[in-house]
Amino acid sequence: MPLTCLGIEGTAHSFGAGVVSDQGKVLSNVWDMLSPQEGGIHPREASRHHSDKGPDIIAKALTEAGIGPHDITLIAFSRGPGLGPCLRATATMARSLALKLEVPLVGVNHCVAHIEIGCLESGFKDPVTVYVSGGNTQVIAFAGNRFRTFGETLDIAIGNMLDVFGRTMGMRFPAGPAIEQEAMKGHRYYSLPYSVKGMDVSYSGMLTAARRLQTEHIPLPDLCFSIQETAFGMLAEVAERAIAHTKKGEVLLTGGVARNRRLGEILAGVAARHNARFHTVTPPLAGDQGAMIAWTGILQYTAGDRLSVAESYVLPKWRTDEQDITWRNLS
Repeated sequence: MPLTCLGIEGTAHSFGAGVVSDQGKVLSNVWDMLSPQEGGIHPREASRHHSDKGPDIIAKALTEAGIGPHDITLIAFSRGPGLGPCLRATATMARSLALKLEVPLVGVNHCVAHIEIGCLESGFKDPVTVYVSGGNTQVIAFAGNRFRTFGETLDIAIGNMLDVFGRTMGMRFPAGPAIEQEAMKGHRYYSLPYSVKGMDVSYSGMLTAARRLQTEHIPLPDLCFSIQETAFGMLAEVAERAIAHTKKGEVLLTGGVARNRRLGEILAGVAARHNARFHTVTPPLAGDQGAMIAWTGILQYTAGDRLSVAESYVLPKWRTDEQDITWRNLS
């Protein structure tokens, strides 16, 4: 029986719903992001946003897909990792729909979904993945039936670092796009802490140093340029080591920060040095959205994954490397 999956994503500041077929066709992908006028994201405010906006977003996703509720044969939702209140609001909607429509329910790892939607779009089978977002910074590769974390941040994620710095500069959340625009106008590099520890990175020291430089009246474009070059260079070093170690021939850049063109340029150069194919997910699939949840839900369900409503509790600290990837067999 053909599958048409409704994927519901709501791990943090964004709520999304997407409809995907088992042929990998994205039929719709609708989302809305909470962007406060000042400050960062408060979990309870974000969960209220999801509860308020969610039903309309889901309805719009079905309309854009050209289907009705009873054409859905599978419901998938982001089970974790993420902010507890947001995950619970999202899971409640998914459970209600699964019970109402009498269709199976699948819980998806948000990080794994970023990888799988990138592989669907690029056609990659076994990449080294650089996954960068507001809450996650990881270099990942598949080995031993799991997505193994070869390197990650030891403190704050790169997207979070950019957002916190941006708030200091008076930029609205998310600050990454504004920092990228400023960096394009910068030319002078100011030294910032370059913290690569083995295969891991650390961004808190760099953030502190950048804020200190700001008080010394360093031009904002040069400061943004310096932040990007340092932060992305650290990621490139770890990614290059992972490529050299695994000898994989594909490199995938995914997650919300994948929209940054300079990061894509740097990693494309790393891939080229190792004769590896490179792909950056397109902007509609880079951030947190429902299509990635729907597609990964189809992969899991096809491999026999089922989740009862009674067992569908959320997993706020669910790591990328804690899930058995039953639908891949690359050995």
